[in-house]
Amino acid sequence: MLDIKFIRDNRDLVEMAAQKKRMSVDIGRLIELDDRRLDLQKSVEGKRARQNEVSREIPSADAERRATLLAEMSALKEEMKTEEDAHAAVLAEWREIMLQVPNVPDISVPDGVDDAGNLEVSTWGALPEFTFTPKSHVELCESLKLADFEAGTRVAGFRGYFLTGWGARLEHAIVSLAIDHLSAKGYRLMRVPSLVRRETLLGTGYLPGGEEDLYRTQDGEYLAGTGEVGAMSYFAGQTLDLKKLPLKVIAISPCFRREAGSHGKDARGLVRVHEFWKLEQVVLCEGSHEESVRLHEELLQNAEEILRALELPYHVVVNCGGDLGQGQVKKYDLEAWVPSEGRYRETHSASYFHDFQTRRLQIKYVDAAGERRLAHSLNNTAVASPRILVPFLECHQQPDGSVRVPAALRPYLGGVESIRPE
Repeated sequence: MLDIKFIRDNRDLVEMAAQKKRMSVDIGRLIELDDRRLDLQKSVEGKRARQNEVSREIPSADAERRATLLAEMSALKEEMKTEEDAHAAVLAEWREIMLQVPNVPDISVPDGVDDAGNLEVSTWGALPEFTFTPKSHVELCESLKLADFEAGTRVAGFRGYFLTGWGARLEHAIVSLAIDHLSAKGYRLMRVPSLVRRETLLGTGYLPGGEEDLYRTQDGEYLAGTGEVGAMSYFAGQTLDLKKLPLKVIAISPCFRREAGSHGKDARGLVRVHEFWKLEQVVLCEGSHEESVRLHEELLQNAEEILRALELPYHVVVNCGGDLGQGQVKKYDLEAWVPSEGRYRETHSASYFHDFQTRRLQIKYVDAAGERRLAHSLNNTAVASPRILVPFLECHQQPDGSVRVPAALRPYLGGVESIRPE
């Protein structure tokens, strides 16, 4: 959420931000409501002050004066009730629009309508060349008995799956490698809840706007689609110690997404599933643009190092305005090569938000001058599984039907060098 004073002082900039992100929000109406909100608030406060004055005067007033004051009190009470009701209605609409106002993207963010407008920043690794007809990850999962899609559909429905045998061990090994890698860099592991309250999703910016892709329980709670939600909300309402910033967390949790609007896309396999595990990098830092930019590049580097350890060719793209979320200032996507499709597919998303999330969640720190300030927040995927298994299996497949295990992963799999058909 942006500060209303910033919105009022920078109306043109905020309206351009909404246009760049292809989002519709009526800033003019918001400012009208803010004017009305302030006027009503001032009027109510004035009447309340007068009410207090009258209350103090009544005990010492004579009968005639007391009657006059009581009549005034009665009138004030009715007027205040009318204005308080009006203020509540105005405030409700004001808050609704405030939650729709997007963050201002960085000047380096390219213009574009959707992901087709994203720009490649860098590439790493040679694309695999095969002397045989390569299999898709679905075929490899079936031939190596790494996953059971038929049983998954029978038990969990559309997009359901089981990881079995070496498939489950591969997932665990990749997650363990990422945890060890980030822990060595000072990131603190945190197992976070997926079952969360509406306030946590509002605080992180997933609501309003993302309702259709969220699962909701009969008790009105939600299943989160990323560990960022729980990790950020853990610090809600806290004042962080400046000496401990930047605060770095690895949040791990099961995640759930309805994949609304993706019917027919990636209908079979491990790319677009409803239930998955995610290891998320989450960082809180001082309220400095320069610090956010520095840490954004660090989060990107961490993810690149994990992909390189897995020996997966990838490229990095900077997301255009139309492919940014409401709160994101800038985002990089890392996409690993999927041979069966002849293209890169997203495996990681690195974003920074300035104080968009922390304003909603009221996460602050006391700066060196002793002033309370809002922290900045950032996040990036470390591992999202089973999606990571798609490029992993396809890029490392061998002519005999086996899958090679990169050296960095072997200690997590008992030293095996390849996964072979049973």
